[in-house]
Amino acid sequence: MFLTMALFRKGIPGKQWIGKHRRPRHVTWQMRRNTLAHLEREAENEYWISRPYMTAEQEFGHAAERRRQTWLNIRAEQTGRFREHKFVADHLGHLNTTKTWSS
Repeated sequence: MFLTMALFRKGIPGKQWIGKHRRPRHVTWQMRRNTLAHLEREAENEYWISRPYMTAEQEFGHAAERRRQTWLNIRAEQTGRFREHKFVADHLGHLNTTKTWSS
């Protein structure tokens, strides 16, 4: 008999798996196995994270040239699609039909 059945007499109020007065869930051997596998995987990850591939001196600025080249490629691609500059004189030049050298 559940403790909650004894306390509430009619059963668990609301949903039986959530809330303050919920039914306790039994731990099975599969749950223990999965938790142990999770902890082992986490320990292995911590092991590999604690040993850096490069020293701090090697890591500083090691990708600066690659990042600069990537930025230049992106910028060239964006400016390549951009139209060339046009001036107002080019657009309105056809209106200067009456303008002479003397004026």
